[in-house]
Amino acid sequence: MSGPLTTPSEVPEWLRPLVESSAKVDSTAFTRVTPPPYDARRAAVLMLFGIGEHGPDVLLLRRADTLGSHAGQVAFPGGGAEEGEDPVATALREAEEETGVLPEGIHPVAVFPELYVPVSRFAVTPVLAHWHQPSPVRPVDPAETAAVARVPIAELADPANRFLVARRGGGWRGPAFTVRGLFVWGFTAGVLATLLELGGWAREWDRTDVRDLDVALAEHEARTATGRT
Repeated sequence: MSGPLTTPSEVPEWLRPLVESSAKVDSTAFTRVTPPPYDARRAAVLMLFGIGEHGPDVLLLRRADTLGSHAGQVAFPGGGAEEGEDPVATALREAEEETGVLPEGIHPVAVFPELYVPVSRFAVTPVLAHWHQPSPVRPVDPAETAAVARVPIAELADPANRFLVARRGGGWRGPAFTVRGLFVWGFTAGVLATLLELGGWAREWDRTDVRDLDVALAEHEARTATGRT
């Protein structure tokens, strides 16, 4: 079940469109729908929005390069559900374990439709939250999390930071971002692109700029290694 956990009037005005949209959209707004198999593992991610030094921002992390699944990728804090947990509890627990964020400063405000990720066989529920009392964040366990960042929404929406990526041979393409030294693609980039639209933050960008995923990743890593982002 998706929808608001609170009334829009109880959240900041700049976040209200996302809360209101949670009850109106289905999974097709985020991705091509693939029904989850009966044995898909339930998971949740925390889409944590607050006001930072540069206005509204969202908390993201980069997974450790040594992980067996989605290694090195940028993601929302989150992970698999434990027995008896609802999506909100899962998202908050995983965010604290991965980034050290204090749950008492977080106000969960809406739950979005469950999204199936075939590559990992997770059925993921995105939980929208307002970071009303921000706390310091960090990679709690470097073996799992390489970096944590508060990424300004304005920078994600900047057309200079947006493009599409595709795999060789065709068959798949999706949105991507390069921002704050992070290369965001895949599931997280797809969700972020939709959130920008739903939140009214999106700007026109060049959708004809399609880059080979492997080449774009390699170029980004080379720039990062030399200190150029």
